[in-house]
Amino acid sequence: MRHSRAFRLVLILGFTASVLIGCSRDPNVRKQKYFESGQRYFEKAKYREAAIQFSNAVQVDPRFVQAHYHLAQTYLKLQEWTRAYQELSRAIEIDPDNYQARIDLANLLIAGRDFKQAQDQTDFLMAKQPNNPEGHIAVANLDAARDNLVAALQEMQKAAELGPDRWETYLNFALLQIRANQSDAAEANFKKAVSLNPKAISAQLALGSYYQSRSRFPEAEQQFRHAMEADPKDPDSRAALVRVYMAEGKKAEIEEFLKEVKRDLPDKSVGYRMLGDYYFASGDLDKAVTEYGSLNQEHPKDIQVKKNYIQLLILKNRIAEARKLDDEVLKTSPSDTEALIFKGEIQIADGHGNDAAESLQSALKADPNNGVAHYQLGVAFDQMGNLGRAENEWREAGRVRPDLPDVQHALAAVALRKGDMQALDQSADQLIRLQPTVADGYVLRAMAEINLNRLAQAETDIRKAMEVAPQNPIGYNQMGRLRLTQKQYSQAEKYFRQALERDPASTDGLNGLMNVYLAQKQTDLAITAANAQLAKVPDSSAFHDLLGTTLFNDKKDMKGAEAEFKRAAELDKNNSDALVKLGQVQAAEGSADQAIATYQQSLNNNPREVRFYILIGELFESKRDREKAKQMYQKALEIQPENALASNNLARVMLQQGDNVDVALAMAQTARRGMPDSPASADTLGWAYYQKGAYNTAIDLFKEALKKNPDDATFHYHLGLAYQKDNQPALAKQHLERVLKINPKYTNAEDVRKALGQLI
Repeated sequence: MRHSRAFRLVLILGFTASVLIGCSRDPNVRKQKYFESGQRYFEKAKYREAAIQFSNAVQVDPRFVQAHYHLAQTYLKLQEWTRAYQELSRAIEIDPDNYQARIDLANLLIAGRDFKQAQDQTDFLMAKQPNNPEGHIAVANLDAARDNLVAALQEMQKAAELGPDRWETYLNFALLQIRANQSDAAEANFKKAVSLNPKAISAQLALGSYYQSRSRFPEAEQQFRHAMEADPKDPDSRAALVRVYMAEGKKAEIEEFLKEVKRDLPDKSVGYRMLGDYYFASGDLDKAVTEYGSLNQEHPKDIQVKKNYIQLLILKNRIAEARKLDDEVLKTSPSDTEALIFKGEIQIADGHGNDAAESLQSALKADPNNGVAHYQLGVAFDQMGNLGRAENEWREAGRVRPDLPDVQHALAAVALRKGDMQALDQSADQLIRLQPTVADGYVLRAMAEINLNRLAQAETDIRKAMEVAPQNPIGYNQMGRLRLTQKQYSQAEKYFRQALERDPASTDGLNGLMNVYLAQKQTDLAITAANAQLAKVPDSSAFHDLLGTTLFNDKKDMKGAEAEFKRAAELDKNNSDALVKLGQVQAAEGSADQAIATYQQSLNNNPREVRFYILIGELFESKRDREKAKQMYQKALEIQPENALASNNLARVMLQQGDNVDVALAMAQTARRGMPDSPASADTLGWAYYQKGAYNTAIDLFKEALKKNPDDATFHYHLGLAYQKDNQPALAKQHLERVLKINPKYTNAEDVRKALGQLI
């Protein structure tokens, strides 16, 4: 008996195991398991985890419509628009009558301004279910996106009539009415939406935001508190209340309230991060770093806390700490896009542009439309000396993320470097649209307008900059520059002094004030102004640099200039401008060796400062030590492979030494691409073509160089030799004789005379 009972137990266990194994292999069971797991994650707002589970479900069954649709909803929450579009399209392909998927796709296309495809979807919706209010809402959204507000309001009215009990309709209606300046009607519909569903947080928040936009702050506060009561665990209502407090200037209340939020929502990441996020948004990075450091200890598994903390550490230049935390993230998730971007930023801070470019390109492989990655890749290319590729990345960043002010600042800087005032004007316009209450955009646009001789418009923009930021010196400095351009010296002086009153350490303010005096040949007054400001800010490296520059250029006081540049470098070992000028003073005094020593010592603190390698190379050239010069230029190019000046100088030395002409030609071509307007790059490339026997091409380049610098003896010498090789003796003689007229003691004077002798 015992044996038979044991046997039956074995059979039962075996049968159960086979059933379980069978279930685990059943694709319908597996896909449903993944789907339900995804739903649970979605309900908990764990969208990354939900996306993984829904993706698993569609891998098991590629025609699982519900999984495709829910995966699309997840991607919408993650703001991954391309993937959301793909999943909605797939759901509709499998089930063409999936009305809700078409609604969502239409709205996504409208948001992406793809109106033609959106129209296709709304036409289908109206044909299939003409009395469905959601279809009319989609049509209204499309009309509104096309700026046809009359039609949009009519469609929304139909939606309200067809679904009088739908709170969402009244919310959308109110938002449209705000755009149409129908504020009273909008308020009524916001209230209608709330009355239909008092627990609808989005309606509560919309009504509160409406009150806030009308400066009805007590009502806004009350409304947001109602929203908090409707859902005590919702962080959005608390964030909305903070925005009201900010508008009212209630800083003390904000901090206390956010500490309360942190206590009330100990399990909600968005909630306990609010205080740190507020510190960051208000510009108090020190408090933000302290808060996030504490949060990172309290919530070591919260990846968003860790990432935000890394970003703050980078901003505070605490690179070693940022690197350690970022390495922890990448160890767990090697393909994490944000962590790879942070890695790139850290490598940029270390001066390793090449490594940064690799990290950022890896991030872009995972997320090709990541605007921040494109922006940082541009920074890396700029650090490498490749302005062309940097600009391309910044333009791509602007395309995918037009809301990033840093991108427009970078493009504005490119425009300034290239002297492209139209491009500067466009970037400034974008900045003003993004940040209408920040002075920078107005000042940049004024700079463009001054150069385009639109002085009245420039003055209007500068006054706007002073209006939005009355305590910021930037507007006053720009007004000073405008008055200096107009030679209104007393007015220029007044504005630069006002800038220095607002910020005694303003380098632009002192530089502008000194330029006012220098423009009037009042060098002593410029020096007096610098000394007066140094009495107020004695440890300003930039001020010592400015004083040294005036002593060097205008007073020819070499000892005084050298002392100021040394002091500037002592105060700031990274002030490369002062270090460069210190070496120039030493070289001007005939001490090339001392200048070389200065630059080599500077490299100890700034090992990746390409300018020092180039300057050392040029000094070695002046000493006729071409081999050491070549080594310096090669080191510069190891750091910045596309550096135009280093490429030009290396090509020139190689051609002088009789090195490989093809390599020198490639270097000269790189230099010409990077410095298309430089007479030196035209001459070097021309000399490379001369060595290759391409005399006509060489002649064209030498002539171009002489247009820019008609009294350069070397350019005439090279052109004369090229004409000689091209069998144009009269022109050859003309230019060779010109060499000796410009400089009878020209370095290659004997070779010039020899060439002239061959022409007789």
